[in-house]
Amino acid sequence: MNYDIIGDIHGHSDKLEALLRDMGYRDTQGAWRHSDRQAVFVGDFIDRGPDQVRTCTIVRRMIDAGAALAVMGNHEFNAIAWHTRDPREPSRFLREDNEKNRQQHEAFLAEVEDRPIHDELIDWFLSLPLWLDLSALRIVHACWQASDIDRLTEHLHDGRYLSRELMPSAAIRPAGDRDDEPRPSVFRAVETLLKGIEIPLPNGCSFIDEGGHERTSARARWWDDDATTYRAAAIGPREDQRAMIPDAPLPHHARVTFDGAPVFFGHFWLRGTPRLVSTRSLCVDYSAGKGGPLTAYRFDGDPTLRAEQFVWSGSPLSTQP
Repeated sequence: MNYDIIGDIHGHSDKLEALLRDMGYRDTQGAWRHSDRQAVFVGDFIDRGPDQVRTCTIVRRMIDAGAALAVMGNHEFNAIAWHTRDPREPSRFLREDNEKNRQQHEAFLAEVEDRPIHDELIDWFLSLPLWLDLSALRIVHACWQASDIDRLTEHLHDGRYLSRELMPSAAIRPAGDRDDEPRPSVFRAVETLLKGIEIPLPNGCSFIDEGGHERTSARARWWDDDATTYRAAAIGPREDQRAMIPDAPLPHHARVTFDGAPVFFGHFWLRGTPRLVSTRSLCVDYSAGKGGPLTAYRFDGDPTLRAEQFVWSGSPLSTQP
């Protein structure tokens, strides 16, 4: 099977339909299909864009028709937590309804809040696996960390799916849980797969992120073979702040090592022209939710990743009818 791995859509159904059309998919009998390829979505269908429900409907219909596969993104996870009551305090929900969280989620809520479609989509989000292992390639939203996958398998429904019963453990950090502990909690394992590896910065270091918030930890560029120090690996600091991050080696728990099939993921809001930074893992998120292109990688079975297999909305694609 040949696959087209498609990055984070964030409610931009126009970009999704344009990209599918350019790659040779056709809207047939209510679903976008290709004669000899299957789309694979890396999650984050919602929030930010103008067409939340329409985006989900396109993806759902493709999956139901056998034309696509998909994994859960952190925005789908957050939506489930927003909609799920905290069993410890039933008047509250697992994701707090505060100004910051509502602002992030407002585009989705504007279309679904207090409507039957809200419950329906939350049920669908729970039907998405946390990862896919398709033998020739592997798919996860943010980070393929084998130890966390092994840790979660025993807890998940059918080995890959979150359940409503597990949501409190997945959404609430246990007291005393630390990012550098060798055996991760369910919370931290889910965080890694859906949001990436969090590295506490050493020596009291901090930086101000794009939102103006002070950060004492950063997500790591786990896929970049050359990102072996805090300074090189930290995602978030502006270039004028990066020199303040120590150039000390990353601890072992912040590195990802794996063999075998290549890994495809999204989540990290990359910018510029899609490019390779690793021979074993590849990000297909180029900020479609912030004005960038919706990007895909056309996988034809070759385990050697090649830049020419990138395609994106607005690029001069060579279509395959």
